[in-house]
Amino acid sequence: MVDIAPPSLDHVRTFLTVVEEGSFGGAARRLGRAVSVVSYAIAQLETQLDVRLFEREGSRKPKLTDQGRALLSEAHAIADDVDALLAKVRSLRQGLEPELSLAVDVMVPGNVLARLLRDFQVMFPSVPLRLHVEALGAVAALVLDRRATLAIAGPDIVDLPEIQRETVGSVEMTHVAAPGHPLAVPGPIPPGEARKHLQLVLTDRSPLTEGRDFAVFSPRSWRLADLGAKHALLKEGIGWGSMPHHRIAADLASGELLELELPERPSKDYALVALWRKDSPPGPAAVWVLDEIRERLAKSAV
Repeated sequence: MVDIAPPSLDHVRTFLTVVEEGSFGGAARRLGRAVSVVSYAIAQLETQLDVRLFEREGSRKPKLTDQGRALLSEAHAIADDVDALLAKVRSLRQGLEPELSLAVDVMVPGNVLARLLRDFQVMFPSVPLRLHVEALGAVAALVLDRRATLAIAGPDIVDLPEIQRETVGSVEMTHVAAPGHPLAVPGPIPPGEARKHLQLVLTDRSPLTEGRDFAVFSPRSWRLADLGAKHALLKEGIGWGSMPHHRIAADLASGELLELELPERPSKDYALVALWRKDSPPGPAAVWVLDEIRERLAKSAV
């Protein structure tokens, strides 16, 4: 059995160029080489792999053999992998992060986040992104534990000496209940009335804000770790609570949820801040995310 030698990357690329151009002459023009050099590279590749890649007899154009067709996808994969490797090296040399781990508060509008990440993929194709979606202090905890490079967190995160913060925007919050709920009445609700009814509260999975209450008025509360579950329970009439307005706009329009006029309600703005460790400042990709999220949140609030 003939020993198979590792093929040259240049020969593999020449093989792919011949296939794409449909001729040795076309490949030579594209590569800026003599036809004899292209022909020699293909002959060398066939020798290294001990296969015949093209049928050359009886045709002015080279035709792939069965073996050539069988190896074409692997040749593409080799070239693509090397291109990805070179792109990553260029990114590192330019100062781009090898990976961006992003933690985002569950209150951030999903459409804003999705479009930002779509554009991120176009802007930084060589930077893998790891996304975490959490609530309250759990977002900051990911940065503190170095599991996230950058975070977009909610309000009232405790000041930590290791963490740098920067305001990036806010999300409008609305107190709501289902139409059949006792609080779902026209006009302002009497002071203290909300305390008599079960309040659904988003709870924290992090010790950073553990035990702290955010806009909790009722001594009777159910604490939920999932915003989607809270939304579903509100629509079923199981308690009242606050939700980001963008998540319930359709429910308010359809009448499935009604806005409550609570005299106790605080500011309707849920502030959002960017967080990162002071000893790990954001790189170019993270700075782009920071600038874009600030701009896009501002536009979404208009």
